[in-house]
Amino acid sequence: MDLFEYVRQQNGKKESPLASRLRPRTLDEVVGQKHIIGKDKLLYRAIMADKLSSIIFYGPPGTGKTSLAKVIANTTSAEFKQINATSSGKKEMEEVVAEAKNNQGMYGKKTILFIDEIHRFHKGQQDYLLPFVEDGTLVLIGATTENPYFEVNGALLSRSIIFELKALTGEDIKTLLLRAVKDEEKGMGAYHAVIEEDALEFLADVSNGDARAALTAVELGVLTTPRSEDGYIHVTLAVAQECIQKRAVRYDKSGDNHYDTVSAFIKSMRGSDPDAAVYYLARMLYAGEDIRFIARRIMICAAEDVGNADPNALTVAVSAAQAVERIGLPEAKIILSQAVTYVACAPKSNAACNAIFQAEEALKHTVTMPIPVHLQDSHYKSAAKLGHGLGYKYAHEYPNHYVRQQYLPDGMQSSHFYEPTENGYEKQIGEWLNYLHKSIE
Repeated sequence: MDLFEYVRQQNGKKESPLASRLRPRTLDEVVGQKHIIGKDKLLYRAIMADKLSSIIFYGPPGTGKTSLAKVIANTTSAEFKQINATSSGKKEMEEVVAEAKNNQGMYGKKTILFIDEIHRFHKGQQDYLLPFVEDGTLVLIGATTENPYFEVNGALLSRSIIFELKALTGEDIKTLLLRAVKDEEKGMGAYHAVIEEDALEFLADVSNGDARAALTAVELGVLTTPRSEDGYIHVTLAVAQECIQKRAVRYDKSGDNHYDTVSAFIKSMRGSDPDAAVYYLARMLYAGEDIRFIARRIMICAAEDVGNADPNALTVAVSAAQAVERIGLPEAKIILSQAVTYVACAPKSNAACNAIFQAEEALKHTVTMPIPVHLQDSHYKSAAKLGHGLGYKYAHEYPNHYVRQQYLPDGMQSSHFYEPTENGYEKQIGEWLNYLHKSIE
């Protein structure tokens, strides 16, 4: 390294973005991810003992994948190399492999290769790494925002341990923001800035667990806000909104407005107004509502308010819930929009919903009668001697696969719980039931 390169690196450290300067140097400085780096966890023990095997870090942007790799770099006695799959290729990997072989052969020293955005490498590039990971020439650390089971070579996965990083909680983000404002060495402490509580809450909420986005916003706020008469730079809610280019939506996830918004969302789907339903969906997403919570409400609405008027509504809602779990934001909003508009536009019926409630009411107000003998199980020992199952008519042996017999307990034969409506597919269900009943009269 020459003098100019040294000066460039030193200036780079001072002028690099706040999110980069605040990267933790030790495991104790890492915020969040205690499910994988708690002191009793495998990854923590492996890093502290400097006994890492190849690993893949998988998680949303801004959750600390690169930061953990940097901590490993600061902790390990091995040679640490880093490349980014968006700007590097086989040539760079060949250079790392050649150097790793020399380190291993001449000094008995391991080489850790950190590949950021590893999913960007095509299959051939990933395959190139296999023999060197296999024989221990390289210890691979890969970082990806994409599901590694879909984007990373299966053979490479089988030689690695996958650690999934979760989106940081609001409290995690607040801890980082306060550290950023107060830290005089790596943060903005020298500016004597103060972040107000509502701005702190807003940035922690709207960043959706992305520490980089929150730190970038607070850095911009401190650097562009004039100093007040009291000598401090005040990062207010208005400043925070402008710096992250998002308006604070009045939406307290634990308060009345949360429940009002969810109520309006469900009632709009029930009321067959797709425009209003999508508006409230956007409002919840904008405010950072959990996409899994939204998906659950859509599934409930599909069963409760659409029911058998369109049985596909529940299928769409369940598929959407599974898809958003796998894909995540931002694309998940498209899937949720499809499900919401489908459920909102579907014909409505709460007959199936009413059926279970009416059956429960009947149980509360009537004596629980024995199950008719011909419906009782006849397969267990001594059942035949007791007459269980005797006289049962097997429906498939009769025309239309239907035969009239008593299914409800004695005294309840005239009870009706499910009353199909005239809406959508449920009209056909009603017509079919009427046809069956009339066909044997």
